[in-house]
Amino acid sequence: MADYITKEGMLRLRLRMNELIKERSVIMKQVVTAREMGDLSENAEYHAAREKQRYLENEFNHIKSRIGKLQVIDPINIPKDAVRFGALVTIRELSDGKIRKQQLVGIDEVYENKNEYERISLASPIGKAMIGKKNGETFMVKAPIGDRKFKIIDIK
Repeated sequence: MADYITKEGMLRLRLRMNELIKERSVIMKQVVTAREMGDLSENAEYHAAREKQRYLENEFNHIKSRIGKLQVIDPINIPKDAVRFGALVTIRELSDGKIRKQQLVGIDEVYENKNEYERISLASPIGKAMIGKKNGETFMVKAPIGDRKFKIIDIK
């Protein structure tokens, strides 16, 4: 399965990369300044700056690698007859009747948002189980607490 991302998600990743590029120069200055303080073996400022630099480089490289593998998909062009990437899905848990509103997104897009739909990954157990289901269909998710059954109420 390809790694999908929405335009919004890709923009967010690119903006984060730009932030990291800006932070690089700041951290490099911190490393140079700390290095000038003398003995590196006991220089806490130097070690802290190097640790920040490693963290930043790791995040930058991870995002750069992910961007190269991601395929941007516009959910507007995807049919709404079944649950697919980008779908806004309302489901009901059959055991307690609790209603959930979820949006299926790629793994790089699971973050807080301001609308009523919780963002869940296609790779999550619930995401995998509901893919391809239609309005009114039920699906089951295996969970550590036992099997959970859900019903698709609405797909947008």
